Amino acid sequence: MKAKSAFSALTLAIFMLGVSPMIYAQNATNPNLPVSQVSEWDKVFKQSNKVEHKKVTFKNRYGITLVGDLYLPKKRDGKLPAIAISGPYGAVKEQSSGLHAQTLAERGFVTLAFDGSFTGESGGEVRDISSPDINTEDFSAAVDFLGTQAFVDRDKIGILGICGWGGFALNAAISDTRIKAVATTTMYDMTRVTAKGYNDSVDENARFEAKKNLNLQRWTDFEQGKTTYPANGLSQVKDSDALFLREYKDYYRSSRGFHQRSLNSNGAWSNTNALAMMSDKILTYANELKTPILMAHGEIAHSRYFSEDAFKAIGSKNKELFIVKGANHTDLYDKKIPFDKLEEFFKANLK
Repeated sequence: MKAKSAFSALTLAIFMLGVSPMIYAQNATNPNLPVSQVSEWDKVFKQSNKVEHKKVTFKNRYGITLVGDLYLPKKRDGKLPAIAISGPYGAVKEQSSGLHAQTLAERGFVTLAFDGSFTGESGGEVRDISSPDINTEDFSAAVDFLGTQAFVDRDKIGILGICGWGGFALNAAISDTRIKAVATTTMYDMTRVTAKGYNDSVDENARFEAKKNLNLQRWTDFEQGKTTYPANGLSQVKDSDALFLREYKDYYRSSRGFHQRSLNSNGAWSNTNALAMMSDKILTYANELKTPILMAHGEIAHSRYFSEDAFKAIGSKNKELFIVKGANHTDLYDKKIPFDKLEEFFKANLK
């Protein structure tokens, strides 16, 4: 694949995972609403009768209010280990991360599925934009919250990142020594894929041209006084498009995973979202990561090489790469989640 066409395909894929400001406004996602007004069950998965659930809010280091769903085992005694969960990239807590959280709470953990800054019910302006720094910080903010709850043992806190949030989870654990165990499923390094394309096929010249266009868009946005968004989305994916795009559509645009607040279900990231991802590389110090690591990925996932390469770079001696047989990238969102393996890992390392 030529570099120019590779970057075009990459740009289409990244822009398709987003939501427009109009969708956001219609959904009244104000994190300052009283909890009683936003606590109705609105997930894409069924509610369990084995756990308690409630909406919570907390702030990150930048003062942005994050909104999460806290899940507590109904049968519990004393202080419990806890897990903060987010992802996939462009998803909301009512989707895959909430399913992970509720199921792991059934298995004895306190869990917190949260929306990252600028997305879902969480705060941050402008909307639908991401930051390697701030989204890494969001995980540490979730640890802040969990570690101050009376029912949580603050020496037994882990994190779990799905898809692009798997990369942010690993990045958080590099700097946050309070995190005692890290798991990722179907992990993406969003900085690598944005800068280099799939399989690192985008060259320096193509990146330079892309950055020129993105920075010209900044002037357009400034002059108009508003952030602009591309008019496309997963709804426009055709049968002839790349298989991984069709797999995303099958999850986000069907009853299987559609949610009104999800970026990936409704529209696209902002036109300049890629800028930070192209210049701020995460996992630079992966060799310094000493925390126990479990990385799960689908056997036939297009993204499998992200986990394989990160696994090699991670310095921890307690690490495992677990391949889920016959699974593609989105199968690990809901169909083939290795819950037994996740439970075994967290119980072994949060003790």
